[in-house]
Amino acid sequence: MSWLKSLKGAIAHLNPAEVGEQAARPVRIGVHAATDLSYFHIESFFVPATYSDQRRVKAERFLERVEPGAHGESLHRVFDVEIHTEGAGEPPGSIPFSFSEPERTVRQILAEKPELALPLARALAPFREPVTSHIIHSVAKENAVFSLATALPDAVPFLSLPWVAGEFASDTAVLTANQVRMAFLLAGASDRDIGYREQRAEIASLIAGAFGWRSLARELAGHIPFGGGLIPKAAIAYAGTWVVGRSIERYYRLGYGLTRAERRAAYDSAIEKGKKIAAAVLRARDRSRALSRQPG
Repeated sequence: MSWLKSLKGAIAHLNPAEVGEQAARPVRIGVHAATDLSYFHIESFFVPATYSDQRRVKAERFLERVEPGAHGESLHRVFDVEIHTEGAGEPPGSIPFSFSEPERTVRQILAEKPELALPLARALAPFREPVTSHIIHSVAKENAVFSLATALPDAVPFLSLPWVAGEFASDTAVLTANQVRMAFLLAGASDRDIGYREQRAEIASLIAGAFGWRSLARELAGHIPFGGGLIPKAAIAYAGTWVVGRSIERYYRLGYGLTRAERRAAYDSAIEKGKKIAAAVLRARDRSRALSRQPG
């Protein structure tokens, strides 16, 4: 009961409505295309034929062809992103569209405009996989680093959780609440309804699943000499979060999550990545401590 009370306190810091507003943000992509055929190919890439009529209309609002020769500062105020094809000039600040490797254009847009990731993934198919993968890895990494920070306070500077507060009695409550935040973000990127009521099944599953890997992490930390259990504990936090995220993402994409065998295989793969992340954080911490001891 004390853990559930702690979890309730951690979840109180989450705001699904804020995620919903971010995901619903309208985005305008200005397309500088040399020909009608070029524009058609770009539109077909971002808005595939598999879209329903309703979803197609919504997605096509994100794309707008710019009149040939039009460019300048005024366009930067109109469009959130500009892309151009070969032969359409290279307006300042616009991103080249690669017909041979269009995914490269997607990656560049996300790198330059990370604040647009959720609405782009929600509306346009090519953005969804890279955005959901980034969400899952980022939250899993945050949980791995947080599990280290609870035992090593001087690892906190390497932590990027924006809402962690020191009042929580249970570190697992924070890890689970962060998984709930991940579920909100994945729903936003997957064009699903966002909120506690709307995602009650996913959230209930997260809370139920937390007890298992919570016990395993505590057992490792308690039976291995101090420091030796930190990397396994962090790796479990990473792998548990990563598998949960992958299962939720598949559920939103296909209507069903990972099977037990798939979860086991995904966990085994993710645990190794979690160990590497934890080891890298500890090395960075050790370097920082060594530098702080140097005179002058």
